[in-house]
Amino acid sequence: MGTILRALTLLTLSCLAEAKQKDFYSFKVVNSRGRLVSLEKYRGSVSLVVNVASECGYTDEHYKDLQQLQKDFGPFHFNVLAFPCNQFGQQEPGSDKEIDSFVRRVYGVSFPIFSKIAVVGIGANNAYKYLVEASKKEPTWNFWKYLIDTDGKVVDAWGPDVSVKEIRPRIADMVRKLIIKRKEEL
Repeated sequence: MGTILRALTLLTLSCLAEAKQKDFYSFKVVNSRGRLVSLEKYRGSVSLVVNVASECGYTDEHYKDLQQLQKDFGPFHFNVLAFPCNQFGQQEPGSDKEIDSFVRRVYGVSFPIFSKIAVVGIGANNAYKYLVEASKKEPTWNFWKYLIDTDGKVVDAWGPDVSVKEIRPRIADMVRKLIIKRKEEL
C-alpha cells in the first residue's frame, strides 16, 4: 500500500509540475475561420492578447491602436492576438466570419483574429484561464490586454481604461531587446 501511495504522490507532483510549466504558447485555439491553431507558432515573439468586441465604446480607439502596433512591430517580433468575446454587454454579437470581415474592412486589421470565446466563468477558454491565473487579473470588460513575453509568460495585464498608447513604450522596449538578442545570436 505504501508503494502505491508513493507512486500516486509522485504522479500528482509530476502533474502539478507539468501544469506549472505550461505557458500561454502551449495552448491550441480555433481561429476565426474555424481552424485549430497552436499558439506555439508565436513563441519567440512578444504578444499582446486582447479580448475584443465590435460594438464597445473602446472599439474604435483600441482597434486603430492595436493595428498600428502590429504594423510597427510585427509580425516577426510582435503580434496582437485578438479573441472576440460577447460576455460583457453583449457587444460582440456577430459570428466569427462577420467579426473577421468587419475588423478587416473597417480597421484594416492584419493581426490574428480567433474564434469568439468566453474569457471568464465556467466556460472560459483554457488559454484565458491561464492568463487570469498567471496575472491574477481577470477581465471585467472588453479590451483587457495581456502582455506575453517570448517564452509565453504573462508580463502584465491592463483593463480597457489603459490605452494601447500607454503600454506601447513597454512593448517597444521588449521588442527592441528581442531584436538586439537575435542580432547577437547571428
